[in-house]
Amino acid sequence: MYYKNYGDTSMRVSAIGMGCMRYDEEDIKAGRLEKCAEVPLYALDKGINYFDTAPFYCDDKSEIVTGMALSQVDRSKFFVSSKANLNTTGDVVNAETFRKRLETTLTRLKVDYLDFYHLWCLLSLESYQKQSDALYEFFVDAKKEGLIKNIVFSAHMQGDELEQVIEKDLFKGMLIGYNPLNYRFRQSGIEAAARKGMGVVVMNPLGGGLIPENPDKFAYLTDGTDLNVAQAALRFVASHREITIALPGFTTKAHVDDACKAVENLAPKPMAEICDAYADKGMAIDDLCTGCGYCRGCPVDIDIPKYLDAYNEKILGNSIENRLNYHWNIPAAKAGDCINCGVCEQKCTQHLPIIDRLAEIAELA
Repeated sequence: MYYKNYGDTSMRVSAIGMGCMRYDEEDIKAGRLEKCAEVPLYALDKGINYFDTAPFYCDDKSEIVTGMALSQVDRSKFFVSSKANLNTTGDVVNAETFRKRLETTLTRLKVDYLDFYHLWCLLSLESYQKQSDALYEFFVDAKKEGLIKNIVFSAHMQGDELEQVIEKDLFKGMLIGYNPLNYRFRQSGIEAAARKGMGVVVMNPLGGGLIPENPDKFAYLTDGTDLNVAQAALRFVASHREITIALPGFTTKAHVDDACKAVENLAPKPMAEICDAYADKGMAIDDLCTGCGYCRGCPVDIDIPKYLDAYNEKILGNSIENRLNYHWNIPAAKAGDCINCGVCEQKCTQHLPIIDRLAEIAELA
């Protein structure tokens, strides 16, 4: 495993981390949590020492599973992060409700402290200001108590907005989506964080699964390597000198092996050099749905993530109908039930035109 310093700290973290949001769905639903815990234990054996989880992941079982695994090894052997925002503290937001959420996370993870605690899911500068005004002081108090070591943030903003948050000098690191699809849109934010000595952790390095699911379209990533498309996409991210950790989600031990191979003999380079090399290759698409699922909860029961996944096929030059009929087995007509309430678009971390996409899908019926 290749290791890097987390920003300007002395913390040595693995260039590949484990995103703990993709434990096997069937095992989670069946209560086979011990089986799920085998995956992070295997990752530890392979040299991965950074584990990222959150409330609500995997039917709210992710922190529990991750804690079952990590509690079996010495605390000094790993770094663990979790997250909090206004959605995790309940209807009343104060020091008590924040502390209750943090203590629940610590109990589930079976640790006395978190190495990193994220101000979670900042969608815009307005979102940042609202979340920070309400919660940041509680993060500071928890850090003073030793319950968290580093205050960090998780965001879905573009580069220029990220720069404005970074300039406030309130955070030790950030978690941001970045991959061969959207790299042109977040470069400036990542570079700004690196200049500040911040750690940069990258989620969605595989574009929410879109890259490995379309190997022909992304074959250019493998040029000059012996890697498959998924491995090459991870290597693209991990090779950036400004990026500390690439954070894929693992369901199986084979996923861990794939990711570890991606950083064998890694030789990090400056972002500008890497991006210049890819300037005329592949696609630069920032409007593909990454499948985060935050848009769930439609008041007329449209399974929006599935319809957006099908719309991705159009963007990639494939058939929406085939995806709906043979993968999801759902009718295009259901998308026409949309009442244009806009709730899904308010939740969308990428600010996608969901209503327009549903209308376009409905016309296929």
